Amino acid sequence: MATKGVRALEALADPTRRAIFEALPQAPRAVGELAALVGISSSAVSQHLKILRAARLVMMRADGTRRLYSLDPRGLADARDYLEQFWPSAIAAYSAALSAAEEQTGQQP
Repeated sequence: MATKGVRALEALADPTRRAIFEALPQAPRAVGELAALVGISSSAVSQHLKILRAARLVMMRADGTRRLYSLDPRGLADARDYLEQFWPSAIAAYSAALSAAEEQTGQQP
């Protein structure tokens, strides 16, 4: 659904949330680890994780007393699906621009 994809993109528009998100593909991480990596307080990381979880970009699992966060493939699929709807028109626009440039220079493909 497009709304879910937009929510994912909106969540990633914030540079701090994007940094947290980009720290997760390597391994699941606890809030404290993410805070150290990003350079903000643990409570600020928790607030950003709440938004990332709502956008289904991040999921949490308990590991003893710690909560580990990792990427959630559902939100990534939502964002991909949203962006893919624009792909055919982007390719058509690129093809038209390439044809126009070739006509200007007199070159054939």
